[in-house]
Amino acid sequence: MMLDPKIPSGPLAEKWDRHRFDSKLVNPANRRKHTVIVVGTGLAGASAASSLGELGYRVQAFCIHDSPRRAHSIAAQGGINAAKNYQNDGDSIYRLFYDTIKGGDYRAREANVYRLAQTSVSIIDQCVAQGVPFAREYGGLLDNRSFGGAQVSRTFYARGQTGQQLLLGAYQSMMRQVEKGTVSLFANREMLDLVVVDGRARGIICRNLITGELERYAADAVCLATGGYGTAYYLSTNAVNSNVTAAWRAHKRGAFFANPCFTQIHPTCIPVSGEEQSKLTLMSESLRNDGRVWVPKAQDDTRHPNDIPDEDRDYYLERRYPSFGNLVPRDVASRNAKAVCDEGRGIGESKLAVYLDFRDAIARLGEPAIRSKYANLFDMYQKITDENPYREPMRIYPAIHYTMGGLWVDYNLMSTVPG
Repeated sequence: MMLDPKIPSGPLAEKWDRHRFDSKLVNPANRRKHTVIVVGTGLAGASAASSLGELGYRVQAFCIHDSPRRAHSIAAQGGINAAKNYQNDGDSIYRLFYDTIKGGDYRAREANVYRLAQTSVSIIDQCVAQGVPFAREYGGLLDNRSFGGAQVSRTFYARGQTGQQLLLGAYQSMMRQVEKGTVSLFANREMLDLVVVDGRARGIICRNLITGELERYAADAVCLATGGYGTAYYLSTNAVNSNVTAAWRAHKRGAFFANPCFTQIHPTCIPVSGEEQSKLTLMSESLRNDGRVWVPKAQDDTRHPNDIPDEDRDYYLERRYPSFGNLVPRDVASRNAKAVCDEGRGIGESKLAVYLDFRDAIARLGEPAIRSKYANLFDMYQKITDENPYREPMRIYPAIHYTMGGLWVDYNLMSTVPG
């Protein structure tokens, strides 16, 4: 089979606008004649279901949980990027495009990434319309902070609970369409198979997790929004039931699977603490805005971190990457953390951790300012480790996080199975 990405012709900045104009439209009166199945009701699935329902399509949304509010999207913490340039610090659609391409090691499909950068500004507007309580400045405008791999502030956030607030916004938007009758929600359903008729996806087979019955549903199109495969690894930040079975079953029906090696290693996670844990806990990327990453200069330094003076500390990211400092891209931060631990300078009982220290930020801004930004994250860390990050540095180490591989799709986000 020849893989055709169906990338529109023309200059990069014009591809999406040209493609939208050239695409066939569906008359509003005809949309109610078509049924779309959406498998998964996290951020992507709930947003897709609500948008399709609002457009007038008949939507059937399937949730593996008892409620869409339990989707693993709730675990995202730091924020969501968009090129609105509210900070007037030189951001632009092209700069977001460039940073994303560079962050992906120049391997991403440029047309899709540019479209992402273009639509990012509208995505923030959609989230605000759905009621997401993004942080705001004193003047009322949406606030921004920085993320790794960028030298501008373009991350919109809701303290350390951005994923939860985004999910609740998408959920309530979808439930509005459920109330209006355009979306039918099926909870406690696990997709078991993709129904393919004459070479096109035309429905799904699923199991009712309450009764155990097998059920079948037909539609004109099937949208999979079921997450990644991080739990293929022994430990990850993903929930255990984020097990990529829906995408795998579509693959068995002929959808190509691509780039499974494209797995993101997140640099700021709570280290492994025992042999019985089922997952790892993420500490937000946003913490590197104010936290400084360091290890002792000497190997096997067993002193308490508060007893180690600055001259005996190696702030290795600031030393090696002065332009970005602690906000280097995630893969760079992760590789460097592993490298210093391999040198014998890791900390903690396992020696597989580095420090993330807020001492200087607290001294500069005051503890109340740090609490206003990160209180829920600091509380989560203290409950898990019984260590107070306001009084001593956090211990962090890289962990399996998101996955960028999966079912291969073209510019229209269609897999190799039509429909």
